[in-house]
Amino acid sequence: MSETECSILFTIGHSTHPTEDFLRLLHQHRITALCDVRSAPYSRYNPQFNKETLAAVLDEAGIAYVYLGRELGAMVEDPSCWENGRVSYPKVAETELFRAGLDRLREGMRRYRITLMCAERDPISCHRMMLVTRNLRHEELDIQHIRADGTLEPNAAAERRLLEAAGLSPGTLFQDEAEMVEEAYLKVGKRNAWKPDR
Repeated sequence: MSETECSILFTIGHSTHPTEDFLRLLHQHRITALCDVRSAPYSRYNPQFNKETLAAVLDEAGIAYVYLGRELGAMVEDPSCWENGRVSYPKVAETELFRAGLDRLREGMRRYRITLMCAERDPISCHRMMLVTRNLRHEELDIQHIRADGTLEPNAAAERRLLEAAGLSPGTLFQDEAEMVEEAYLKVGKRNAWKPDR
């Protein structure tokens, strides 16, 4: 794999795609490995994305499957990662387990063209962006979100939508756009984070 390809990371939400359509999206973007970042890698409504079923389909299609939901998942059971009854993404990002997951992902990117996969269709509604790629966005890395129609949304464009979702506008005289984006990550992350059932 070339140095340029090595610096690209994709994300995708499986949503309700039929298997054939999902594989077509992966092949369209020449994905060679899929990292499943769901804490619970099963779907009652879309069983084609259950862990074992998906792994077998991907293997047949020549795409490696790696489960990283333990390291990079959103449903964190550790109470030290909770705040006001919800998981705190900034606290999760500080854990040794999460950092080890990112290291494993970086290592994999040296050999594979990787997409992170979770369930949600829109990356700004999903921890794959709000937690995982948020903590990679300052590295020399081109993060691209594969949308349902096969188009790519650069992470910067997704962050502009995130600002809107948070009810914030791009930088002002007193706050630059980078600060506003960080505020949007915090605001939307708190709203969407998993709430442990105590």
